[in-house]
Amino acid sequence: MSIILKTTNLCKSFSRQTVVNNISLNIEKNSVYGLLGPNGAGKSTTLKLITGILKPSSGSIEFDGHAWRRKDLNDIGTLIETPPLYENLTAFENLKVRTELLGLPDKRCHEALDIVGLTNTGKKRAGQFSLGMKQRLGIAIAILNNPRLLILDEPTNGLDPVGIEELRELIRSFPSKGITVILSSHILTEVQQIADHIGIISEGVLGYEGVLHAEENLEKLFMDIVKKTERKCKSMKYLKSEHLKFRRTFFNKLLIIAPLITTVFAWLMAGLLDSSICPCIGGIPFYFREQLQFFAICPIKKKYVQINTILYILCLSI
Repeated sequence: MSIILKTTNLCKSFSRQTVVNNISLNIEKNSVYGLLGPNGAGKSTTLKLITGILKPSSGSIEFDGHAWRRKDLNDIGTLIETPPLYENLTAFENLKVRTELLGLPDKRCHEALDIVGLTNTGKKRAGQFSLGMKQRLGIAIAILNNPRLLILDEPTNGLDPVGIEELRELIRSFPSKGITVILSSHILTEVQQIADHIGIISEGVLGYEGVLHAEENLEKLFMDIVKKTERKCKSMKYLKSEHLKFRRTFFNKLLIIAPLITTVFAWLMAGLLDSSICPCIGGIPFYFREQLQFFAICPIKKKYVQINTILYILCLSI
C-alpha cells in the first residue's frame, strides 16, 4: 500500500471551539477517497488544512512520504466550495489566465478542457454556463498543472442528475491518469458509486476509515458511526462541564472558608500571646489584629463583602 497523503492527530480550534479533533487520514495513491460526514462535521476545515488555507493548531501532515511543504501545492489541485471563475471570459480564456501565471504552455489548456469535456464551448462566456459546466471548468482549472492529488469539496452541489452523472464519470477516470482524488460529500449514494476508500467524520472526529466494499450498506454504517461519535462527544462534553462546575464550586467555597480560617487562627494566636505564656511580646497581638483586619477588609469578590464585614467586626472585638 503506497500512501500519498497522511495526517496524524490533526487538530484545528477557533477560540475555544475545536472543529477538527485528532484526525488521522491515510490516502492511497491512484484511488478515490470519500470523506463523509454531516453538514458542519469538519470536512471542509480538514481539506483547508491539507491545502494550506488554514494552519493546524496541532498535528502533522505528510505528502508523499515527507512533511508537508508549501511547494507541495504544485502537485495538489483543489476545488473547494465554488469554482474561481472569471464569468466574462470563455472557458479557454479562464485557463489561459492560469497558464500565464503558472508558466505553462497553451496546449495544457486544450488538454484540460478535453479531459472535462468542454472543448466545444467556443466563445460562450463562463457566466452563461450551467452549474455542471461551471463545476467541470473548476476541475479543469484544478488539474491544469497535472496534480498528483485532486481535492474536491461537495462537487455535486446544485447539479441536476445529468450533471451528476457526467461529473461521476469524470472523477472515476482520474486514478487511471495518475491522479488521486479526495472527494468530500454528505451524499452517500454518490460516494458509494465513486469511492474506493472512505472516512467518516462527525463532530470533528474521524469515527471510521476503511475500504468501501460494493455490497456494504453504507447508509447503515454511516448512521451507526455518526450516532456513536455523537454520543461519545456528548459524554465528553458533559464530563468536562461537570469537572468545570466542580472546580468552580470548590474554589468558591474555598474563597469563603479561607478568610474565616485565617480569622480563627489569628484570633487564637492573639489570645495565646496575650496570656502569661508570652508576656514579653505583648505587641504581637496588635500585629495579628492588623493582619486580621487586612483579610477582613479586602473583599475577594463583591458577594463576599458581607462576610468580610462580619469578620472585620469580629477583629475589632479582639
